Amino acid sequence: MQFSAEMIAAGLGGEIVGNKDVTVSTFAKIEEGKAGALSFMANPKYENYVYTTDSSIVIVNRSWQPQKPVKATLIKVDDAYGCFAKLLEMYVAYKPQKKGVHPTAVVADSAKVGENCYIGAYVVIDEGAEIGDGVKLYPHVYVGDGAKVGNGSTLHSGVKVYEGCRIGQRCIIHSGAVIGSDGFGFAPNAKGEYDKIPQIGIVEIEDDVEIGANTSIDRATMGATIIRKGAKLDNLVQIAHNVVVGENTVMAGLSAIAGSSKVGKNCMIGGQAGIVGHISVGDRTVVGARSGVTSALPEGSQVMGFYAIEAGKFRRANAVYRNLPELQRAVRELRREVEELKNQSK
Repeated sequence: MQFSAEMIAAGLGGEIVGNKDVTVSTFAKIEEGKAGALSFMANPKYENYVYTTDSSIVIVNRSWQPQKPVKATLIKVDDAYGCFAKLLEMYVAYKPQKKGVHPTAVVADSAKVGENCYIGAYVVIDEGAEIGDGVKLYPHVYVGDGAKVGNGSTLHSGVKVYEGCRIGQRCIIHSGAVIGSDGFGFAPNAKGEYDKIPQIGIVEIEDDVEIGANTSIDRATMGATIIRKGAKLDNLVQIAHNVVVGENTVMAGLSAIAGSSKVGKNCMIGGQAGIVGHISVGDRTVVGARSGVTSALPEGSQVMGFYAIEAGKFRRANAVYRNLPELQRAVRELRREVEELKNQSK
């Protein structure tokens, strides 16, 4: 499909600078622009590309003023990044949608499948499972006994949803994710061995959650491991048994939360960060990448490092750490001068 600058500007409430009739049919990064493509520039670091890109239309912030001639047509909006994301959503929505049940799929007689669903090749839907309207299950997805997938959710190839787990509406779960694997529960015995503690709880994922590829969310020992609505988990994230992740909290790749910890809403957890078990992290907390959180954090905390400390203090401490060789030389020099003064006084 083709869209003119005039059509795009009207949809975004933008101002056109250039040819209102120019059309685009695809998207491109501004540094890889080509004729017929739509790009955007929100970060000033990419400003130089605006003057050289071959993209036909570039979306920019309304406040931005070019310092050189621009050959592309500009559409000025209040939020270039947000508007570009909106256009991408519209583009995906216009793409043909898969429907129907593949002949190799296995759907149990007691399972319920809603209307306008896509059930791909070799999907297995077990006894008593419920699949809502408009759900897409790509090839090799497994939905276990009594599990539920809400309306409009998408499970990409290879996702496994264990028995009894619940997935809300409009969720997106990427390839290889495992929902409801056993929590890491073992008890040492008199022989020095470990006895497995049965994990009889579930995982409950609320609406509008997105879960990255190869992420694992363990079922609760009892009760539920809960991912609240709007949360976004990156690839390779580990959520242990009985954890609660709050609304609209985001977690970057390789981060992990140990058992029974509670993370508040609107938190940001950096990549490779770890949170120990049985603690609470307050709302709107920011945990820097590769940090280790070992104690409870109050609302609005910003921490970095291992052990994680207040972010400003960590930066100051890190600045000192980087200068340790110079500080060591200064201390040696001071010691030498002190010794000389002592000798003179004698």
